[in-house]
Amino acid sequence: MIGLRPDRLDRVVALGAHCDDIAIGAGGTLLTLCTGRPGLRVDALVLSGGGTPREDEERAALAAFCPGADVDVTVLKLPDGRFPANWEEAKNALEDLRRRTDPDLVLAPRTDDAHQDHRGLAKLVPTTFRDHLALGYEIVKWDGDLGSPSVYQPLSDELAEEKVRLLQEHYASQRQRPWYDREAFLGLARIRGIEAAAKYAEAFFVKKLTLDLKG
Repeated sequence: MIGLRPDRLDRVVALGAHCDDIAIGAGGTLLTLCTGRPGLRVDALVLSGGGTPREDEERAALAAFCPGADVDVTVLKLPDGRFPANWEEAKNALEDLRRRTDPDLVLAPRTDDAHQDHRGLAKLVPTTFRDHLALGYEIVKWDGDLGSPSVYQPLSDELAEEKVRLLQEHYASQRQRPWYDREAFLGLARIRGIEAAAKYAEAFFVKKLTLDLKG
């Protein structure tokens, strides 16, 4: 069944093409899940950055974004921006992860993301996690590819601020980028919050959802 039972959320898979994708796109949601469910299992797979300082950043960041959780992080060494040429390795990594876990929720890039690495990873998700609820997170960028999401996770003021603080603290390699700042992260969260009748929110895109409306 492609759905989510609030009374059964024990395992989460988080997927990213690059170190920091997961935290930018779903960091607030991970904080919400992990603070509310101590002992939650989070399996994270990142396609690029392995063996570099960015891997160290990612491991420290995901540990901070998943307080109290049982976190396992795998960071591969696929070259940034060259996903199509390394499709088989990425596919094999996802299939290996699927053999090791049966998640209740998958957090991944959205399928219409303008970045080819994000988009390529997103298109692998339904071929690997066929019967799982997959929420596609968004990452603001110069491409101007923000769309109309259909799923929202409201964030308290404290959680929104904590997300930004952790992003700034753990990803020192990204601080020089013109878009990597407090205004960008909180600005998007504020817009999504308005859409969700909240102060702040993270937004997601879902391709398929199965309902069970039996009493």
